[in-house]
Amino acid sequence: MMNIPTSNRPRVVIIGGGFGGLALAKKLKNKNFQVVLLDKHNYHTFQPLLYQVATGGLESGSIAYPIRKVVQGFEEIYFRLANVQRIDTVNKKVVADIGTIFYDYVVIATGSKTNFFGNEAIKTNSMAMKTIPQSLNIRSLVLENFESALLTTEDTEQRALMNFVIVGAGPTGVELAGALAEMKKQVLPKDYPDLDLSKMEINVIQGAGKVLDAMSDNSSKKAQEFLEKLGVNVWLNEIVTDYDGKVVTTKSGKTFTAETVIWTAGVMGAVVDGFDSTVIQRGNRIKVNEYNQVEGFTDIFAIGDVATMMTEKTPMGHPMMAQPAIQQGQLLANNLSNLRDGKPLKAFVYNDKGSMATIGRNKAVVDLPKFKFSGFFAWFVWMFVHLMSLIGFRNKLVVFWNWLYNYLMFDRQARLIVRPFKRKTEESFKDHNED
Repeated sequence: MMNIPTSNRPRVVIIGGGFGGLALAKKLKNKNFQVVLLDKHNYHTFQPLLYQVATGGLESGSIAYPIRKVVQGFEEIYFRLANVQRIDTVNKKVVADIGTIFYDYVVIATGSKTNFFGNEAIKTNSMAMKTIPQSLNIRSLVLENFESALLTTEDTEQRALMNFVIVGAGPTGVELAGALAEMKKQVLPKDYPDLDLSKMEINVIQGAGKVLDAMSDNSSKKAQEFLEKLGVNVWLNEIVTDYDGKVVTTKSGKTFTAETVIWTAGVMGAVVDGFDSTVIQRGNRIKVNEYNQVEGFTDIFAIGDVATMMTEKTPMGHPMMAQPAIQQGQLLANNLSNLRDGKPLKAFVYNDKGSMATIGRNKAVVDLPKFKFSGFFAWFVWMFVHLMSLIGFRNKLVVFWNWLYNYLMFDRQARLIVRPFKRKTEESFKDHNED
C-alpha cells in the first residue's frame, strides 16, 4: 500500500506533476481536501526549455524542480513516486506499481508523449525530446557524433555524422534547429578547429505548408526567414515515412543520410488504462465536458494535454500547451470544492494569452491576441516569459546567468557527455523514447 493516512476529508488523487497537476495541487491548499499526488519522477520538468538542455545551453537541474519542495508545508498533501497502471472506476481506486489507493475524486494530468504515428522504424531509430533523460541522450549523441567525425576520413560518413534532421517544425523543432545553427556558428568552430564544419547540415522537415503552422502567417514567414538566415534547410510539404538509422526517406522520395534524427512531429495523450474506447478521442486524448469531467463520470477528471474538451469554439480541443493545463487545474480546484459542497460547477473558458517561439539570438516571433511582432523585442519577451514561468528562485537565477553568459561570451557551457548514449538495437529496444 501507499501508506497514506485515513482522513475525514474527501481524497483527491492527482496523477501527474506537470503544469496542470501542480497548478491543481497548489490551488487545493487549505480547501479541506486530502490530496495525494502521484508521478513517475520526483521532479517537475519545464518542458519548453528541454531543447536548451539538448544543445548544451542549460544543465538539466536548472529546468527541473523537486515536486516535494513545491508542496512543502501544505496541510494534508502527500507525494508518492509511482507508475500508475490503471484506474479501477468500479471500485474507485488507482492501481500503481507501489500499490493501490482509494479515491473520492481522481484527476488525470499525465500530459502527453511522443506520437510516432505507428511507425516502429522511426520510433526505434530516431530521438524524441519530451523528458530530461531524452534531452541528455540527444546532447550526448550530438557531441559523440562530432567526436566520431574527427576520427573518420571518409567524406560520406563524416557528413552523415554532422547531418542533423529535425522532423516537425512546431515551436520545439524550430527552437532546436535555431540552437544547433548557433552552435555551428559560435561554439563548434572553437571546440573542433580541425573539423570542416561546412559539411554540417541542419535539415528541418515539415509535413505542413509552413513552419509553426499553429501560429500566424506573418510569424511563420518570419521564423522561416530567421532559420534560413542561420543556414538551416527547411523542407515543407514533406512527410517522413522511414528512418533505418542511416537514411531518412520522405513520401515524395527525398532521402537524407544522417546519424541523428530528432522527432518533434507529433504528440499524443499519455492515457491511463481503465476507460473504454468511446472515451478516448483523436490524438489519444480523454473526452471531457466543460467542467473537465471524463465523459460518463462525475468523480473522474482529466486536465491538460491528456484531455480534449470539444466545444463549438474548440472542435479539436484546446492546444496541447502549458497554459490550458494551468488554467484547467486552477479552475478545477474551485470546482472540486463546489462539487463537495453541492454548489454549481463553473464551465472552463480558455484565456488564450498567445504563443511564441525563439529561433536564436535576437530572433523570435510572438503572437498575442491583439498584435504580433518579431525580432529582438520578441526575443526579449520570450526570455522574460520563460524565465518568470520557471518554478523556484534558484532556477530563475541559474537560467538567467546561463543566458547572460551565453549572450555575452557566444558560448554554451554544458557541452558535457556525462552519460554516453548508446543507440539500442531493435532487439533490445525498450522504448527509449519514453524514458
